[in-house]
Amino acid sequence: MDERQREISARIAGRRGAVRGPYLVWLQSPELCERVEALGAFVRFDSSIPPRLRELSLLMAARHWDAQYSWNAHVDKAIEAGIPAAALRAIAERREPDFDRDEDAAFYRFCHEILEEHFVSEDTFREAEKHFGPRGLVDAVGSLGNFSMLGMCLNAFEVDLQPDRTPPFPDIRGYARVSDPEDSR
Repeated sequence: MDERQREISARIAGRRGAVRGPYLVWLQSPELCERVEALGAFVRFDSSIPPRLRELSLLMAARHWDAQYSWNAHVDKAIEAGIPAAALRAIAERREPDFDRDEDAAFYRFCHEILEEHFVSEDTFREAEKHFGPRGLVDAVGSLGNFSMLGMCLNAFEVDLQPDRTPPFPDIRGYARVSDPEDSR
């Protein structure tokens, strides 16, 4: 690493405990890495969205991009933060999840529609806005954008899949989609 990469690496390690995963890739472009890390820190730790929904947005983007590293790194955090494990299993299996809280269901619908449809229906928008306000919806979109970039980075550069973890998605093995998930077990 050059001096700039070492400087950014030390800052990341100080804030996150270590430099791992996507940051090892992003350090190849130190200026991008610095800005991505700042955005990532905001959406993970300082966003107006409740912490459990920050984790949910990360996992929704991870599943949308089939980013197993992100999923494995955050699924337990999401459960600890209050997202039901059964809802996360449903998301991993591309099924409709059930949530205990109305605001969590509204957040999921908002994020799901923007990720999958690229648009949000008026009813979904109004319901989510009722719970989170304009700032919360902007923060949600920022989170999804950041975590989508993360997923693309992880997959494009084949970042470590944590061999000690069970693959989280039935239709993905390694960095490839499998046509019949039953054949890959």
